[in-house]
Amino acid sequence: MSLKFLVVDDSVTMRRIVANSLKNLGYDNIIEAVDGKDALAKLAADPAINFVITDWNMPVFTGLELTKSLRSDEKYAKIPILMVTTRGVKEDIIEALQAKVSNYIIKPFTPQVLKEKIDQILANVQ
Repeated sequence: MSLKFLVVDDSVTMRRIVANSLKNLGYDNIIEAVDGKDALAKLAADPAINFVITDWNMPVFTGLELTKSLRSDEKYAKIPILMVTTRGVKEDIIEALQAKVSNYIIKPFTPQVLKEKIDQILANVQ
């Protein structure tokens, strides 16, 4: 499966870290969005996007709101969503999983952890 990633984070630095990590893992088809609303617009404009990596804490439209929005839309209900966030308390992780994120990474992370989480998600998709 050819992957096209949408990396959603209000931090330019964090988007660059995630994008560079993905490129180092051999993925080069990457689109960026600054928040959940921007992400929805990018998804609507590009049906080839088939994997979302999102931060939780963003102004306007959070990663959790984005996840809930995607899960409630038949067109995006099955798209893999990886939450990459500083929110590491158990209650937050449970809330994200209840919203049906595919997996969860707490910042800071290593490229190896990113690879493992993507591989886990892809193993469950196929």
